[in-house]
Amino acid sequence: MSAIVSATRRQQERLAAAVVARLGGRRDRGDVPGWVLITLMTAGLVTAIWAIAGPQLSALFETAIKGVSGPGK
Repeated sequence: MSAIVSATRRQQERLAAAVVARLGGRRDRGDVPGWVLITLMTAGLVTAIWAIAGPQLSALFETAIKGVSGPGK
């Protein structure tokens, strides 16, 4: 008799877990620290590249703007 009660209890627990999972009671939030690390590393790379290439990109932009003639010129 105790085996039947134990089996029924396991079935109830599985059913309850399935209902909770289906209704969204257990939500996977993802790997938050991983996303924070990726964001910080991306910001660091952008800052480093900007610090190194910033003056060259500004000069390139200014040269390109000077090379474009406006309408009627």
